[in-house]
Amino acid sequence: MINRRHIRVKVMQSVYAMLQSHNDDIIREEKFLKHSILKMYDLYVLNLLLLVEVQKLASKKIALSKKKILATKEDLSPNTKFLDNKIINSIAESVSFESFLEVNKLNNWELDDEYVKIIFEELQKSNLYKKYLDTIENSFKVDKAFVIDFFKEIIAPNEKLAEYYEDKMISWVDDIPFVNTWVVKSLSKCKPNQAFILSSLYKDKDDEDFVSSLFKKTILKHKEYEKDIEEKTPNWETDRIADIDMILIKMALTEFLNFPSIPTRVTINEYIEVSKDYSTEKSSYFINGVLDKISKEFIKNKRIVKIGRGLL
Repeated sequence: MINRRHIRVKVMQSVYAMLQSHNDDIIREEKFLKHSILKMYDLYVLNLLLLVEVQKLASKKIALSKKKILATKEDLSPNTKFLDNKIINSIAESVSFESFLEVNKLNNWELDDEYVKIIFEELQKSNLYKKYLDTIENSFKVDKAFVIDFFKEIIAPNEKLAEYYEDKMISWVDDIPFVNTWVVKSLSKCKPNQAFILSSLYKDKDDEDFVSSLFKKTILKHKEYEKDIEEKTPNWETDRIADIDMILIKMALTEFLNFPSIPTRVTINEYIEVSKDYSTEKSSYFINGVLDKISKEFIKNKRIVKIGRGLL
């Protein structure tokens, strides 16, 4: 499921896009933001589906080999360990998985089956595959370890697949690392004799509401926040502050003032971490300094009021 940090990243991207384009249609931009997050779920399911489609391709190859006129002993009695993999079969038989594919018409690997072939060929050439087929032990544990390694070592790092995803939806470029981690976590949670269930997009309703609230409140108050920022950056003109830094600071101020259950220090730490991936080398130090000064003043003036967990 999507976590708060990635939610912050998606909101940051939408705030940036809206401010850069000087667009004032907040409703349309909010819809696009939510759509972008929903499409992450498609990417998550497509990665899981790829495991299933590679297994199907392997099955077809075995069936064709058996029909050879001069079929070898190996062709007639093939190693079916991969076809019998309990994790992949569990995904293929999952009701939630099958329903999502049907409702959302995710037929990518039927239309673009060359990527299934690319992944299967990479798998066949790997030592991982050879070692798995040669493993005598037939257990859920062995199947699970293989599938996780298959995804981590062959699917996740494949550049052609990454380019394909980027062509399909530009926002997936930033989502791929997160979704890859999400897939691995889902596979790691699989248990014997338990049906595979697709994980939820959001942890709960609070996280879903957090998306819209953080976005709208940041946009609506961003001009007002600039005054607070200017007071704490007397040696910096507003246009000298990196655009992403300014947006991250504004989003943090939104959290300070509008999300009483989120501790101030958690907010500061989250935006420092986001800045390390999306802004300049020194941005994390700058953002930390500005937010530390503003938070202390807001607390002193009782503009920040935290309750429950937010007091920690």
